[in-house]
Amino acid sequence: MSTSTRTRILEVAAALVRESPDGDISTRAVCEAAKVGAPALYRHFGDKEGLLSAVVDHGFEKYLATKRERGETTDAVEDLRRGWDSHVAFALDNRNLYRLMNSPAMRTPPAAALESHRILTGDLERAAAQGRIRVAPELAAQMIMSANVGVALMLVSRPATFDDIEVSRRVRDALYATVLTPKLVQKESPNASADAEVPTVAARLSALLRKEHGAGLSTAEAALMKEWLDRVANARPET
Repeated sequence: MSTSTRTRILEVAAALVRESPDGDISTRAVCEAAKVGAPALYRHFGDKEGLLSAVVDHGFEKYLATKRERGETTDAVEDLRRGWDSHVAFALDNRNLYRLMNSPAMRTPPAAALESHRILTGDLERAAAQGRIRVAPELAAQMIMSANVGVALMLVSRPATFDDIEVSRRVRDALYATVLTPKLVQKESPNASADAEVPTVAARLSALLRKEHGAGLSTAEAALMKEWLDRVANARPET
């Protein structure tokens, strides 16, 4: 009975969010539509923020399931491009839910947002191990996620101004050109820039070190080595 009540409240709240002009809902409206008292709602979700966080996770579950189950290609960079595009497509198909997920009012990030970030970081770690990124995966994930969310929010919230999906692809390609390398840097390449090569190699070594669980180093030694490599990978070039 308890699970049935929670599910009913969650489904009603999700429907109200979807139908709301601005994505906002009241707990009173949820209780009336679900035919439950306020104590039942608060018992299952704690407060309004807890309910909205559960609504986001419920709505994003199908999207995240496709990301968990997708097959990884041998080209991590192509997987990253597809990930950006699918993120924007989901936002456009679920405008209120997406705005809710990224609302400043959500003091605690929904689990869906955290998992999405972990999936992105995993793709970047694969790219780093292949010598395909210029900075450490954690920094690259922050750069890409902030740009991806920013573009998606503009397309969702400002459709009169941001009325062309091509802006998403242009921002994606411009950012990826900064973060990613076109191919594995070969030491013997006479055209390779030393300034560009060193951060890329450092990012790759850091990713391989993490993949190999320290490669024979102690936990403290591996942590220190990763810190050094990430610092080299993330260093801004002098101008």
